[in-house]
Amino acid sequence: MFMNPRSHSHPLFYTLNILALAGVCGILLFAFAWQLLYDEVPCPLCLLQRAGFALVGIGLLLNIRFGPSPLHYGVAILSAMAGAGVAFRQFALHLAPGDAGYGSPFLGMHFYTWALLTFIALIAFCAVMLMLDRACRDQPSPRSHIGRFARFVMWLFFVLVLANMGSTLLECGFGQCEDDPVGYLWITK
Repeated sequence: MFMNPRSHSHPLFYTLNILALAGVCGILLFAFAWQLLYDEVPCPLCLLQRAGFALVGIGLLLNIRFGPSPLHYGVAILSAMAGAGVAFRQFALHLAPGDAGYGSPFLGMHFYTWALLTFIALIAFCAVMLMLDRACRDQPSPRSHIGRFARFVMWLFFVLVLANMGSTLLECGFGQCEDDPVGYLWITK
């Protein structure tokens, strides 16, 4: 059984961190499923954005496992800032008139645009959580262990990160990824 040593934190923060990590899992799962279903191999900038989401997830996972901490939120914020920088770079590359962008759009926007907006939302989420955590720190929490849903989300996160790492290895091998990938280096068609 996982014990939460920071049992003084408010149960709302525990729940919100679980939901945020579930959201990160949803993003990673959706991107991975799109890659497989539509045979769209992610570019190096796309892979870096996925790494940014994985690192944000690690900060949120630490909050769930060990309780909210400015250090954990700092990991999530810095990771989201790096991911937003990469997403903005890719967005800026495709601003030229007539540029169709990279990959298929989803709901009218490309994945890097969605990633930029999501990273900004995650930064705002962590900032608000940091501000509210101080105000609620003295309220007791009845939660002394990690629940089943939290455990499921944490394991799902691990599986998705491993799947994305495996896919990246298949695509790029141990070298540099192609700028405009059309297939997987280690899989012949």
